[in-house]
Amino acid sequence: MGSTPHFVVLGEADVDMEELDSLTTELRRLLLELDVEDVRRVRSDGRPPEGAKPGELLTVGALAVSLAPAVLLPALRLVETWIQSRPIRMVRVELDGRSIELGHATSEQQQRLVDAFLEDAGTPRDDEPQRSDDLRLPAPGQDA
Repeated sequence: MGSTPHFVVLGEADVDMEELDSLTTELRRLLLELDVEDVRRVRSDGRPPEGAKPGELLTVGALAVSLAPAVLLPALRLVETWIQSRPIRMVRVELDGRSIELGHATSEQQQRLVDAFLEDAGTPRDDEPQRSDDLRLPAPGQDA
């Protein structure tokens, strides 16, 4: 049985809701190309605004991805690559009470964060082991 991490796309300051929705749809299509069970938009927990038409409220920018643990790493790598050429500040991935924020960090920094997240989640990861006590990103202008 697979797990269901949530991927929350956060746009740059100048990205409006329509563009964020379009970017989320694009990411959903790409994730579906992986060996995942399903990728669905996350329903809003909020109540509809007064006078709104009845229907399902969806949270813009949020996806629930049903996948086997072995597919989590490829999904995270896909997001890392996808972010680089999009007006995205970061994608927060939440799984079983843990989260990781993928953004515009260096490849080495992202690698360390992803490895620690996967180790903590007990899922397969890249071959090279990483120490979980070395997770802090350096201050801007400092080397990793």
